[in-house]
Amino acid sequence: MLRRRSSRMTGCQRTLLRRWLLAAAIVLTQTLPVAAAELPEYRLKAMFVYNFVLFTEWPEDVGGTLALCVVGSDPFGVEIDVLSGKQVGSRSIRVHRMGIGAPLKDCQIVFIAAPAIDVVAQILAELRGCQVLTIADSPGAARQGVALNLAVTANRVSFEANLRAARDAGLNLSSKLLRLATQVIQ
Repeated sequence: MLRRRSSRMTGCQRTLLRRWLLAAAIVLTQTLPVAAAELPEYRLKAMFVYNFVLFTEWPEDVGGTLALCVVGSDPFGVEIDVLSGKQVGSRSIRVHRMGIGAPLKDCQIVFIAAPAIDVVAQILAELRGCQVLTIADSPGAARQGVALNLAVTANRVSFEANLRAARDAGLNLSSKLLRLATQVIQ
């Protein structure tokens, strides 16, 4: 008896396709000028943040929700809100806005907005030993210990990675992600 092959994709196939498309989005957003992509800077940066989260290996004990905390004056506006509810494997993202000095221990992803970069040392000290992916968009942030730092150079969004900071937080960044970084700090 012949079985008719279903045209529906399995969950695994959908996941692989979704990841491939997201990887393509990283490559395209990294190589296209911001103006050519016709997307606002912080919409592109929100896409990068989502891809950073996707290409990070999270420890099993992190839980079912990844709290994305934007610290300081929020540069994203509604652009980051589209990530709330997005799936990352079996987990989902929830976006929170935090004032400078607010406790961050319940966050799994911390975006340090440019106005809060003056207190980056205190933020990193508070998060030391926590399984938290730190992201910023300020010059020199990766050298200060932030795991991923976004930049816009010649109208292109790029990023640098501090592999040591990610590993110290108990996180593994995908080699596919690291290949796209303009600089990887070991």
